[in-house]
Amino acid sequence: MATKATNYDWLALGAEETLDPDLPICDPHHHLWEFNHTRVAHRYLLDEILEDLNCGHNVVSTVFIECGAMIDVNDPSPMRMVNETTFVNGIAAMSASGLYGKARVAAGIVGHADLCLGDDVAAVLEAHVVAGGGRFRGIRHSCTWDASPDVPDARCEPPKNLYSQANFRAGFAHLARLNMSFEGWCYHTQISELTELAQAFPDTTIILDHFGGPVGIGPYAGKLQENFSQWQADITDLASCQNVVAKLGGINMKVNGFDWDLQDKPPSSAELAEATRAYYDHCIERFGAERCLFESNFPVDKRTCSYNVLWNTFKRIASGCSDGEKASLFHDTAARVYRLDV
Repeated sequence: MATKATNYDWLALGAEETLDPDLPICDPHHHLWEFNHTRVAHRYLLDEILEDLNCGHNVVSTVFIECGAMIDVNDPSPMRMVNETTFVNGIAAMSASGLYGKARVAAGIVGHADLCLGDDVAAVLEAHVVAGGGRFRGIRHSCTWDASPDVPDARCEPPKNLYSQANFRAGFAHLARLNMSFEGWCYHTQISELTELAQAFPDTTIILDHFGGPVGIGPYAGKLQENFSQWQADITDLASCQNVVAKLGGINMKVNGFDWDLQDKPPSSAELAEATRAYYDHCIERFGAERCLFESNFPVDKRTCSYNVLWNTFKRIASGCSDGEKASLFHDTAARVYRLDV
């Protein structure tokens, strides 16, 4: 039986009918964990994600993105990160049995390795491949950093300008050899750093997470619109790198500053689409639908809305797209980028 999120009753106040329920979806960004008391979903394992996937949308596959779950606390070495891949691959194998429904949970797996190890990271990457049982696809090493103590840095405690450091790039160079993609999670003030990285490694596929993290807290509170023009320009520059694709989502987090969770009832999909459409429209215009993929970022974004409402939001935003563009945005780009057959 699934464990309910702490805001379950509040989310239920925003129930909606599912839009376009037959459209195939690959959700390319979610997490799995237990004992995570910093989130509204303390436990998010197979039972919990299946309850979300079965909300009415036609989710056929998903991709797991590293979140520091089940790291081996008894292993102080860089290899401890591989235990997360072992853990997730077990859940993926359960889902692949078909006993839990048609959706293939964690059909692709993205893990973490400290690329600052330089050439020494190769052994960690190869261990991830083995642990992933044919499902391992890439690495996320976040660079989210800000000078303000009111803006949280990434869990891996990156230094300023991580993506330009020589030791990081020496480790990054091993990804292409192993046919691995790179997940770039940065704040809007750091998008240019990811652009420079993409230009330096044109043979490595780079996935931009969460629109490049528009920050709306701390010194950026109330300034999302003020900072939008610079964000637009930086996204335009990044989109010129043909090895980069953009995940569209993950903009309902605390760091984004919308504070939907402080309202008496959750926002509707129409409200969410109206408030955030400009980010989606600009990315789709600059990258093209064939290089964009909608993402849930669940259960992190569950602090704002239900899984059903979130995908309704995406469908409202894509309502003016052609059938081919919708296929790319909701499934085909993700399946191609993460090399999935579902």
